Amino acid sequence: MLKVLAIDPDPEVQTAIHAILAAEKVEMASAADAESGLQVVHEFRPQVVLLAQRVPGASWVEVLETILARDPATAVIVIALYYSTEAAVEAIQKGAYDYLPKPLDPEKLRGRIGALIAEAEERHKVFELDCALVGAYQYEGIIGRSPAILQVFAKIRRVAPHFQTVLITGETGVGKELVARALHRVSPVAAGPLVVCNCSALVETLLESELFGHVRGAFTGAVTDKVGVFEYANGGTVFLDEIGELPFPAQSKLLRVLQNQEVQRVGSPVTHTANVRVIAATNRNLRGLVAEKQFRQDLFYRLSMIELELPSLAERREDMPLLQRYFVRKFAAQYEKEITGLTRRAQLLLSQYPWPGNVRELENVIGNACMMVKGGVIDVGDLPESVRSAASLPGAGDPGLVTLEQLNQRHLLYVLDRVGGNKARAAEILGVSRATVYEMLSRMKTMTAAGIAVAAGQTS
Repeated sequence: MLKVLAIDPDPEVQTAIHAILAAEKVEMASAADAESGLQVVHEFRPQVVLLAQRVPGASWVEVLETILARDPATAVIVIALYYSTEAAVEAIQKGAYDYLPKPLDPEKLRGRIGALIAEAEERHKVFELDCALVGAYQYEGIIGRSPAILQVFAKIRRVAPHFQTVLITGETGVGKELVARALHRVSPVAAGPLVVCNCSALVETLLESELFGHVRGAFTGAVTDKVGVFEYANGGTVFLDEIGELPFPAQSKLLRVLQNQEVQRVGSPVTHTANVRVIAATNRNLRGLVAEKQFRQDLFYRLSMIELELPSLAERREDMPLLQRYFVRKFAAQYEKEITGLTRRAQLLLSQYPWPGNVRELENVIGNACMMVKGGVIDVGDLPESVRSAASLPGAGDPGLVTLEQLNQRHLLYVLDRVGGNKARAAEILGVSRATVYEMLSRMKTMTAAGIAVAAGQTS
């Protein structure tokens, strides 16, 4: 049933609207002034509002803007005392669905409402299809139907039954842990444990103890024997996230584990069996680290016997609608809200955003929007300021008008902002040297100064 609200001070008009729409598949509500009308909008949540051009308490423009600010998907039909081309154009420009004069033509009103009912039914069908697509294009918790992600699915299926070691590479936030879990679940050791270890989160002095275990008295504080990650995962899989952060001494011991399937605890000469499959993941360039003598070459070759490179979100933009639908459903259920999706302009803005944080960032953005939205549809105003600001940068509305240099500069500024201005960290994330970062910033300053000089010359 389509919910329809009539806001009109004339009781006869309200009665006439009820009579005209009595045979339609609608649920009606009425209000006589702006204040009560907006209260009914909040409680009744209509899909259609018939708004009188003259309504006590506020101008029709203020009421229209308030309704659309709450839910941009609401179809507001302005009811005027008489037809005016200028007023009709103004109403449409301000977001009204239509503009009808009094006395209301029953056939015209029924036609408009009939069209809206048909649109609602069509949206419901599309919603059901989207939900079905999310289920159909999902593999072990990974969502996607783009050629790039379907290729990843195919590799997982081929690799999972046979691998001993796998190296997963890709940018931050592309879903490396999801792929690791998928590999484990479809492997022959799925019944065994999957033990996750984030190498960058371990304190270097205790790293070997965490990975390989220790015996009592091996160091100060070692009051009991401790089983390490590899022994604990015996018969299953170890996932070593951020393997590029592993210190050089620990790399030698890891190589021994991979070669011999044996673990030697810290402080003990005794070896223990560790029959495990190992999945390593990194967002760093391990080949570059090998060249810089920061990562063992033999360990790299052992890990990269099978390498899965995951695409960035920018390389699989066809998956954006599916991912958006999936995250909206997830967070709508989590926050117990009736959220049906995003407005077209919100979808357009998200499609123009560069997504340096990939799928993880998209999930955070949709989660934040679902928490903030007041209506049933997420609009631009519900998205985080960081996304709106990035999309409003020069050229963001039309990627075809942005040079590669401008795109690189915008991304550099974004990364610097995310890391608090730390140029060394920004260089590491971008995969370039600090000298390159300083050079880019210098060129930006030069270009800015030149632009100011030109502008000053034009105004003088």
